[in-house]
Amino acid sequence: MKEIGERLKEARESMGISIEEAAEDLKLRPSQLTNIEEGNRDAFKDIFYLKYFIRDYAKYLGLDYEAVVEDFNEFVFDYTSKISIDDIKKASNKSKEPSVKKVASPYTTQKKDKGGITRYIIFGITALVICIIVYCVILFVNKDNDNPSGRDINSKDVAYILK
Repeated sequence: MKEIGERLKEARESMGISIEEAAEDLKLRPSQLTNIEEGNRDAFKDIFYLKYFIRDYAKYLGLDYEAVVEDFNEFVFDYTSKISIDDIKKASNKSKEPSVKKVASPYTTQKKDKGGITRYIIFGITALVICIIVYCVILFVNKDNDNPSGRDINSKDVAYILK
């Protein structure tokens, strides 16, 4: 991996391109390119992303990117072939342990009933409106019962009734 990084660094320096300029053109962070050039594989979480970063960097520098990717694949093969069977079994056992936090797809999760409170509010407002309408109807009916003549009572009528 270090040899690949040195080859990329030499090509970049021979072209007179700074790390910052290359990072900006490739839409990567300068620290990522520095880690690639130093052969720091552990700085990357996923080796597949690292492979594509190296491929894009080699293309950018005008190198034979297929040869660079082939060298990287050989490095990965050599690196993984040195992992002991016991380490592989330990990693396999760790992956079988149930994790506390599970991430679910938004397409398979059950949606929570977010409209529950809204339904109660709408029901309450509707009941209140119905009560107001019933109250107004009762007042209207009682008004007609208190004044059987059907004419409006004015201040003179009230003065006469009070005498």
